[in-house]
Amino acid sequence: MAYLGERMIACPDINFDWANTYAVVVSGDGPNFCGHLLLNVGGPGGYYFQVTGDSLREMRSYPRWLNAAGYRLYLASHQKKELKRFRVAITKPDAAMLKMEELLSVHWTWGILPHNCASFVEEIVSVGGSAAGLYTNCPALENFQ
Repeated sequence: MAYLGERMIACPDINFDWANTYAVVVSGDGPNFCGHLLLNVGGPGGYYFQVTGDSLREMRSYPRWLNAAGYRLYLASHQKKELKRFRVAITKPDAAMLKMEELLSVHWTWGILPHNCASFVEEIVSVGGSAAGLYTNCPALENFQ
């Protein structure tokens, strides 16, 4: 099975660099022209967070996190390409971290457009003090701003 990242079982002993936060758009699978959105904390060498609904089994699953090497493995194993990367200003890093930990600890029910990868990222950055987001929840078709 292609690599999706790791489940976060416990709060990590990592000092996440929220000053370098990005919304990262990658190509979609099969007929998915909207692409896929991940949250990157710490820049290219940092950590990536995502929810995915790549199969019926994954329509209700835990969000995943990936380090930089895991992100490269994810791209390669899914034959994806990074399309765009948007810097996101996080003014409340502690609140963003708490929200991310909360979301990583519960099942995420994948809802295609209304409750998808974009809404996962938007929830975290919103609590972190950013108004950035997508109007269509289709990452490849618009800028995350």
